[in-house]
This record gives sequence, C-alpha cells and structure tokens, in this order.
Amino acid sequence: MTPAMTDHADELVARAREETGLDDLGEDTWSEGLHELVRSADTDGRYTDMGRMSFETEIVRNLRNRLLIEQLYAHHPEIDDQDCEVELLGVGFPRTGSTALAALLGEDHRVRHLRMWEAGDPMPPPGLSPADDEQRIAAGRARIEMQDMMEPRFKSMLPQSATGPLEDHDLLGISFQSQHFIAMSWVPTYADWFLHCDMVPAYRYERRVLKVLQWKQGPTRWWLKSPTHSLFLAAREQVFPETRYVMTHRDVSKVLPSVADLYTVMLSFMNEGIDPVAVGALNMDQWGTALDRMLAFRDTHDEQFFDMGFTGFQADPIGQIRGLYEWLGRELTPEVEARMEAWREDNPRDGARHDYRAEEFGLDDASLEARFGAYRARFGPLL
Repeated sequence: MTPAMTDHADELVARAREETGLDDLGEDTWSEGLHELVRSADTDGRYTDMGRMSFETEIVRNLRNRLLIEQLYAHHPEIDDQDCEVELLGVGFPRTGSTALAALLGEDHRVRHLRMWEAGDPMPPPGLSPADDEQRIAAGRARIEMQDMMEPRFKSMLPQSATGPLEDHDLLGISFQSQHFIAMSWVPTYADWFLHCDMVPAYRYERRVLKVLQWKQGPTRWWLKSPTHSLFLAAREQVFPETRYVMTHRDVSKVLPSVADLYTVMLSFMNEGIDPVAVGALNMDQWGTALDRMLAFRDTHDEQFFDMGFTGFQADPIGQIRGLYEWLGRELTPEVEARMEAWREDNPRDGARHDYRAEEFGLDDASLEARFGAYRARFGPLL
C-alpha cells in the first residue's frame, strides 16, 4: 500500500472525526477493510466525478455511524447487557425470491426486522426520537424515488420500501466488510480480499449494532436476510450459534445472468466503462465460492436449514411460509397472515420482462453447469 493510498483512507477518517467531534472508533476491526477498499477504489475505480464524491460520502457515513455508536456505548454500557438473538437468517443465491419472502415475513411484528430507514442510519437509536425517525423514513422514501428515477428498471428488479425489511449489508459496512461496496464500486481487488477475509469481527460488531437498534424498539429476536452470508456461514455461526436458516433456491441459469444484470445496473449509477463480461466473471467467482462453502457447511448443519424453491414460492407463498413457521415452531396467526396477504395485494408481480442474455455477461450453459452442477445435483427438485 503506497503512502498516498494510506493518506486517502486516513483523510476520510479525519473527516468523519471532524464532522462528529468524536475520536473513538472502538476496537480496531475496521481499518484493514477500510484501507483495502480505498486502495482498490483508487487503483481499480472507474468513477464519474459524482461517483467519486458519492463513494467518499459513503465511507464517511459508515465511519460517522461507528463513532456515534461507540459514543452511545460509552454513555450507556448497559446496552450490551441485552439479549440479542438472530433466530432466522435468509440465505442462498440472490434473485431467488428472497426479497419478496423477507417483505412478507416483515409483516410479523412479533419479531424484529432490519428496516431500510434505520439500516444505513442507525443513530440515534430508533424509538429515542419519533421526530428523527420520521425524518429518516422520509429520507429513505426520497432515496428510493431518486433511484427509480435514475433507473426505472430498478423498481421491478429490486422492490424496496423505506419501512420494509432490508438486507444487513449496511451493518457489515460499518466494519468495511460488505458486499455492498462491490455492487456500488468497481473494486475487484477489494472483492478478492473480501472473499478471504476473517468475518468473525464484523459479525461481532453487527451484534453490537443490533443491540443499539433494539434498545428502544424491540423485540430482541431478529429475522434477517442477505445472500452474502452464504459466503461466511462458518464464521457467522461462531457469533450467532442460535441461528436457523431459510434458504431460497432457483436454477442458476436464471440466477447468475439476473445477478450480473442487477450489478451492472447498480454499478452504472457511480461508474463508467463497466464491462458486463467482467461483471459476469466477478459474480461467477463470488457465488461459486459461496456455493462451495455453503455445501460444506450444510454437510454438518443440514438440520438447521429450511429449503424453499422459487417456483413453489411464486405459486403459493403463504403456503410455503406456513411450512416455515411450522418448522420454526411458531404460530402464523390470522392477523399476521392477513397482513401478508395485504402486502401481496399491494405489491403484485408486475410481470416485467428483463431484456438481457446470459452471453452479454460471458455466461453460458456449459460454464454454469461446470461451476454449479453440484448445486443442481443436490437441490434439483427445488429448482
């Protein structure tokens, strides 16, 4: 790492400290990821001028959140005494129906879900100031509107609500170990580092953030989801041994081209000259590695998984969810089921066609079968 690259990362740290007037970033489990990310951005990045500004703003936002969280713990150490249990975690490949599943499960208010408006801005703790919460909800809605205006296809590709569940990328981003950065910036060097980093410290800090989020707004039992965790199940189990998993499935011939298309769209917001074939290769590497690790983890933890196929979920989502609740030993009450049905009516499948071909991303049936044949062999009936 050259001194100039080190200085750039350190400049962003200094900026966050100056903006907050705070100094303590807690245990140093964040600096390696930060420096790897900034180094990759400075050497590999293809930012537009606005993209570069947005990247730096994102880095400072995560540092600011960490500074504020550590200040809160200094004033209220009792936050750490809370119980905090991640009972259920959604895993599997992206583009397998997991977003719709999370939205439906989010209608069960007896468990805690990570809401979009609080994920990227966890401070102050939700429930401490209703006026501040409303302000963040409004800001979340504005972000979604801007996103949909910049890329109209995005709404059908990844439907979101400011008050609905969101993947926990932002919580891991506070430690600079998050796939979120790979989807917003062209940082292949960081992506390779990320695949092989030690995620245990990041997961420990995630639990620390979850305790902040539940402090004034419980419950203390969480249901979370993110395909990223498929890469790091062994590390996550060290921190969250209580977790059970719902894994969504779909044939990779549909998944990988769709993921590559989504990444290409997301990368286009801040970058120029993005090569779809390179994006396809990046995703083959990321999700191929996820497959290998996930299958190895399931060899010794298969009883902790509930499997849900895309076709079955699309045909009868509530029926599939009833099976999940029965497996968990939880009651799906009529009230919760009615809210789930209302969400379905308010969010019908739009039937939008996504005009892309696997070949645009350097993908074909032969390469997908070679890399993901073991997945098809093991879970074929669900695909």
